[in-house]
Amino acid sequence: MGVLELAKGMGVTLGKMFTKPVTVSYPEQRASVKPRFRGRHILTRHPGTGLEKCIGCSLCAAACPAYAIYVEAAENDPAHPTSPGERYASVYEINMLRCIFCGMCEEACPTGAVVMGNEFEMADYRYRDFVYAKEDMLVGVSGSIPQRREAAQKGKPVRTGFTVPGGVRPELEGVKYE
Repeated sequence: MGVLELAKGMGVTLGKMFTKPVTVSYPEQRASVKPRFRGRHILTRHPGTGLEKCIGCSLCAAACPAYAIYVEAAENDPAHPTSPGERYASVYEINMLRCIFCGMCEEACPTGAVVMGNEFEMADYRYRDFVYAKEDMLVGVSGSIPQRREAAQKGKPVRTGFTVPGGVRPELEGVKYE
């Protein structure tokens, strides 16, 4: 290693000392994620009727390479339908510890019911809180289970720690992020 290589390396180091750091003071300052970021799963509803889009076909569970999704279908009540099809997902669970956030469930869904949202804050100490049920993933539920638990304890609204600068994807239009 010569003096010239050493001088080049020190030049790079010296140049980086005078640039603005990219560090975000999280959680005080919100992190910025790209619109196509794949985070927590969201189960969508039909805009006009409010019925769940999930028809309980289990194609998302079949496509999942990590076997993180469990779907149990039931017959839809014609008088009070849950989804527009003959069936609906009575049980829909995703084990977030097994999920690799690949998006295969989103691609396999024929109705567009499963969408990967922008939320990434899902750390917790309890194993049971990493299994997200259908009620935890429906549109309109903001924040992960630990965030909602903490907000309820403090009596404050759920605050997500990210912003989407370019706007959200069209399929996430009904999702409310604070």
